[in-house]
Amino acid sequence: MKTQYLKFAARRIAQALLVVVLAYVITFLIITVLPGDPITTRLQNPESGLSEQEVAKLVAYYGLDQPLLVQLWSSFSRFVVGDFGISLSSSLPVSKIIGDAIPSTLALAASALFVAVLLAFLIAIGSQLVPPRFGQGLIRSFPSLFLSVPNFVIGLLLINIFAFKLGWFQIINPETPIGTGLAAVALGIPVSAQAAEVLVTNLDQQANQEYATVVKSRGASKISLVFRHLLKPASLPAVTVLALTIGELLGGAVITEMVFGRQGIGAVIERAVSGQDFPVLQAVVSVSALIFVLANLLADLTYPLLDPRVKISQAASKKHKTTTDVAKAQSKKTSKKQVIEV
Repeated sequence: MKTQYLKFAARRIAQALLVVVLAYVITFLIITVLPGDPITTRLQNPESGLSEQEVAKLVAYYGLDQPLLVQLWSSFSRFVVGDFGISLSSSLPVSKIIGDAIPSTLALAASALFVAVLLAFLIAIGSQLVPPRFGQGLIRSFPSLFLSVPNFVIGLLLINIFAFKLGWFQIINPETPIGTGLAAVALGIPVSAQAAEVLVTNLDQQANQEYATVVKSRGASKISLVFRHLLKPASLPAVTVLALTIGELLGGAVITEMVFGRQGIGAVIERAVSGQDFPVLQAVVSVSALIFVLANLLADLTYPLLDPRVKISQAASKKHKTTTDVAKAQSKKTSKKQVIEV
């Protein structure tokens, strides 16, 4: 199992690296190959404020006088070592611009992810432990409600209540812990909806399995059944959903930062778009793709560790795959084994 897992991990890491490379190449081609590429157009614009010497320096730096493949290789080589180019608007290194802004965005995204996981967990547990007559149906309707409300609407409501009416934080200084927490709530509520819905559905499915019936027949409490027997196998699909929502977190963070006035990647993108600073946009897209791929890679590598029933198998064609589908096909066999283990 250990050797198979290491082979599986190596293959997934290689696939993740390939995705990052393709994302960078596609972004580069979109910016460079289209007629009148934006970088050259920006440099030749008299309103750019760049002298002829600065234009010549930037042309040499980006290799705009070189063949396309040479430009691509030079650009990607710099990206690998963390050199994202020079901003056309501020003449500062793009790595510095992103490095100054990304801590704020990562803090917001991490806080929002915590809020999303907490809300999804509370909704899922409440859907199992709260009796129907005490509002179980209402709890189960929360994911649909959360998904239907945009994060910027939640953000505006929180600003109106906690900044203007209660004065808990100042909108001109939104980087405080309270401001960050409220922005995380605005971003995390819609993100939690999908994970909560998946977790609730899978808890219901696990509760109808034979091993759950045996556990209940032995007098186990509802809390013990949920936390000791149902929660772990039901959480595997939720991990997949949470990994996929990393992209939603990054995209939502841009909007949330603009609503709360935070100086993160959202502000960088806004300035880059308004100033046609395409090296900055390319770097932001590439870094976002890298973060998204790493999050999904982590989720894939967590599968076999989270649920022992998920094995790593090898098909006759020598291509590995996780046996999530196999586990479904063998559900009848595994249920009997779980009854014995219980």
